[in-house]
Amino acid sequence: MFLDGLDELDQKIVQLLIKNARMSYSEIGQQIGISRVAVKMRVQALEDKGIIEEYTTIINPQKISGAVSCYFEIETKPEALMEAAEVLKKNDTITQIYRVTGKSRLHVHAVASSHEEMEALVSQTIDKLPGVTECSCNMILSRIKDIKGLRL
Repeated sequence: MFLDGLDELDQKIVQLLIKNARMSYSEIGQQIGISRVAVKMRVQALEDKGIIEEYTTIINPQKISGAVSCYFEIETKPEALMEAAEVLKKNDTITQIYRVTGKSRLHVHAVASSHEEMEALVSQTIDKLPGVTECSCNMILSRIKDIKGLRL
């Protein structure tokens, strides 16, 4: 199991927060049999260790009229990889950047408010990236399964 490095109570806390990150410390404490203060201290320790990185609201772009979501596979010359990644990091349309195995590859996800905004991303940012040897783009038509973070 992914949570083997945590004690039993921390594992239960993490599992509850994955299901509902808005659950109160009191609710968690009631479900696992410890006080609200003990839950708060444990959650803070998990945050301090970097085990829990953030709490966020996830917006489904397909539910917003006109939103366009695309994945880009970008191959660069090895010496240009990090420079290209830095340029991409600065663009608000880009939501995720991963360095993946392959020929100095970047896997990039972008969500634009319209086709015009996505075209601007391609023409003004991606087409001008340093050291690009190849780029492909796949538009997301529908979301079938999408799990965020660690699966337990």
